[in-house]
Amino acid sequence: MVKAIELGLPKMQIEEAATRKQARIDSGKEVIVGVNAFRTDSRTDIDLLEVDNTAVLQQQLARLKEIRDTRNEADVSGALDAIERCAAGGEGNLLELSVDAARKRATLGEISSALETVYGRYRATVKLNTTIYLSQMQENSLFQEAQNLADTFASLEGRRPRILVAKVGQDGHDRGAKVIAAAFADIGFDVDISPLFQTPEEVVQQALDNDVHLVGISSLAGGHKTLIPTIVEELKAANRDDILVIAGGVIPERDYDYLYERGVAGVFGPGTVIAEAAIKLLGILLERHKP
Repeated sequence: MVKAIELGLPKMQIEEAATRKQARIDSGKEVIVGVNAFRTDSRTDIDLLEVDNTAVLQQQLARLKEIRDTRNEADVSGALDAIERCAAGGEGNLLELSVDAARKRATLGEISSALETVYGRYRATVKLNTTIYLSQMQENSLFQEAQNLADTFASLEGRRPRILVAKVGQDGHDRGAKVIAAAFADIGFDVDISPLFQTPEEVVQQALDNDVHLVGISSLAGGHKTLIPTIVEELKAANRDDILVIAGGVIPERDYDYLYERGVAGVFGPGTVIAEAAIKLLGILLERHKP
């Protein structure tokens, strides 16, 4: 199992199953009442707890500064050095040393960095389960329309439509993002995927480096009102506001207008048919080629 995890096999199997499931829902082969059959226009208002991420960030930074201003830096440095020596030499108890460092007010980031100095940092290999979505949708009219629009765009632009599917902030739920990426690849997009836990600045840099047409942000951790507008602003600052920013995931409908007002080109919530989303986005891109 350890070897399988190193090769990424369990993750690939999970993502393949999720992609096939989504394709069966999008095609109507699998019925989910209220999602792809017997849909209703009625809405239920639910009271939601909203956290001001900017305020929380400032509070945490203030607490961090207070800790660093009042702790004994020599003790902290010695504790972190002990962790690094233990990791390098294999003698001692890393957990015990980490607890000691924490008691001396070393931060989690500093403890992790001490370990990273010796071990490095794991980076998951990103692979797409292409053809899975296609296998379930190739007879679907919406899917065929999306493919035709992608081909039309490619003939006009001289290259395929290119999208960066990204996760930003501390949102580690990427299964949905991988499903989206695989489906868009089957439709005819060139697809780039960001690593997990990216800052808005890192996402923008990847978008610029790969010269994408679209940045799709998958948000499931409540950071959409802070992080996604920052990406829009960073693209504007780089003089690349021609790159469309779209959002998807678990975003309350009451927040859609907030994102639109800040330059987000589209918001796609749960239940969205991927082919329909692709058609809408390709329509926007093709509109730019009209004389």
